[in-house]
Amino acid sequence: MKKILFLFVFIFISCSSVRVVTDYDSSANFDSYNSFAFSKQEINKLEISDIDKKRILSSIEQIMNLKGYNFSNSPDLIVNISTKSREDIYVNRFNDNYFYGWGPYSYSQSYRPSSRVVGLLYIDVVDSKNGNLIWQGNGSGSLYSSKYSRDELITNFVNKVLESFPAKS
Repeated sequence: MKKILFLFVFIFISCSSVRVVTDYDSSANFDSYNSFAFSKQEINKLEISDIDKKRILSSIEQIMNLKGYNFSNSPDLIVNISTKSREDIYVNRFNDNYFYGWGPYSYSQSYRPSSRVVGLLYIDVVDSKNGNLIWQGNGSGSLYSSKYSRDELITNFVNKVLESFPAKS
C-alpha cells in the first residue's frame, strides 16, 4: 500500500508547478530523530480555512510517515507551518481586427489584464530538545486549477516542499 501511495505521490509531484526553496542545518543528525508533532500555537495563528489547515496537516503527516517519522505526543521534532498569499497581475497584449486586401492593412492592439492568486507555504522543522531550527522549506504556486481538486493541489504543494526533507535510513 505504501508503495502504491508513494508512486501516486511521485507521479503527481512530477506534474507540478510549485517553486520550492529549502535549507537545513548541516550539523543536524536526522537519523537521531524518530517522531514529530505540530506546533499548536502556530497552527492556531494560521489565517486560512479549517478545511485547508486539515488538508495541509494531513499531507504533512502522510509524507513524514512515508519518510519514517511517527506522530507522537512527546516528539523529537516540532513542525511549524505558516501561509501567505498574494495576487499577481498580468497584462496580456494581443493583436486583433486584421484587415487584409490590396491596400494597406491595419490592425489594432488590445490589452487585457488578468490575475492569479499565488499561495506561499512555509514549513519549519525544529529540534524539540533545544529549539533549534534544523530544516526549512517554502513553496509558492497557484492556488487554483481546472485540472485538480483543492485536495490534490494542497497535497501536491506539501509534497513538493517536503520532497527534500531527509528520510530515515
